[in-house]
Amino acid sequence: MTQMIGSDVLEKDNAARKADLTRDYDSLGERLARRGIDINAVKAKVAAYGVAVPSWGVGTGGTRFARFPGAGEPRHIFDKLEDCGVIQQLTRATPSVSLHIPWDKANPAELQAKADSLGLGFDAMNSNTFQDQAGQAHSYKFGSLSHTDAATRAQAVEHNIECIELGRAIGSKALTVWIGDGSNFPGQAHFTRQFERYLEAARQIYAALPEDWRLFTEHKMYEPAFYSTVVQDWGTNYLIAQELGPKAFCLVDLGHHAPNVNIEMIVARLIHSGKLGGFHFNDSKYGDDDLDTGSVDPYRLFLVFNELVDAETRKAPGFAPSHMLDQSHNVTDPIESLMVSAMEVQRAYAQALLVDRKALDGFQDGNDALMATTTLKTAFRTDVEPILAMARLESGGAIDPVSTYRTSSYRARAASIRPAVSGAGGGIV
Repeated sequence: MTQMIGSDVLEKDNAARKADLTRDYDSLGERLARRGIDINAVKAKVAAYGVAVPSWGVGTGGTRFARFPGAGEPRHIFDKLEDCGVIQQLTRATPSVSLHIPWDKANPAELQAKADSLGLGFDAMNSNTFQDQAGQAHSYKFGSLSHTDAATRAQAVEHNIECIELGRAIGSKALTVWIGDGSNFPGQAHFTRQFERYLEAARQIYAALPEDWRLFTEHKMYEPAFYSTVVQDWGTNYLIAQELGPKAFCLVDLGHHAPNVNIEMIVARLIHSGKLGGFHFNDSKYGDDDLDTGSVDPYRLFLVFNELVDAETRKAPGFAPSHMLDQSHNVTDPIESLMVSAMEVQRAYAQALLVDRKALDGFQDGNDALMATTTLKTAFRTDVEPILAMARLESGGAIDPVSTYRTSSYRARAASIRPAVSGAGGGIV
């Protein structure tokens, strides 16, 4: 397996931190033991957990008005995979990559060979019908899967099927569909007919799924359509999953909800209905901000994982969510942000594993609101960093991934090879 960062750099950085980590881990283990928790059992679950990296996430994002590329921007999917390989090498928490087509379109054998050399796999495929491509016959300016023009809808369906075929060749098992379809003015679109057109097109995509594949549809409250969006919330998304069939599931992006929406309750409802497909993890303050995961509201992330661990513990039927990061990095090094976010997701999982479920059930049944919420806070306030770091160390990763990454000068080396990218032009991605 190719190592993007030299083992000597990794070993030297770990050696300087190992003694302190061992003391911290043993101390935490003693404290958890007093609560009846086996720290090694928690560590084993954390070590087995993985979240997929979005291929587009290793490039610099932007606002609607401008983009400011960083040094060493990846030129193509193979550069992107190398950056993803660094993230996995240091965190041991991101074993797979989610591709976006046509941005990442390439020969499947070459994609597979590159991923294999880096010890990476491929997660869900992502289609792009929210953006016109060079040579495209029909524009998506006024929609794709719900467009009034049948030829445009057929083009969008064909693109999604193309994504499935490429995914089959590289070992993916799912397709994520997000569309930017909607309207910007009252009266612009007939809500019912527009939704019916979407369902008709989605059924064609669903019919093309291999037997062992899943279809994830993603809801998004707004952007780029600011008056109405075709798949605007989890209720509509659930309707779609029900209409399409047993291989269709709802994908929850933490940033695609109205402010103050109770996302953890949405997660619980979708678990109950057997329609939780997975997540795009990020964070937000106002809306679809795509900020680094856990950077604004780490308690909400923990509460989401509280529901996931609850479902895992009670073996909820059909519970097998896919986990992926989905962020836009405008002022940070994308590799560093993705490493930190992957660790934040692991942190939330570890904290949720510390919840005293028996005690919580009793307080809930007894309507003891104060002790129920205190039980959650006890787990959330526990510093689980020694567990995460020890899991990384024992898996061959870095005790402190960001420090090791900076010591390695990987970004500077990438910049010396990859030409500088122009920041001219706007765009979110």
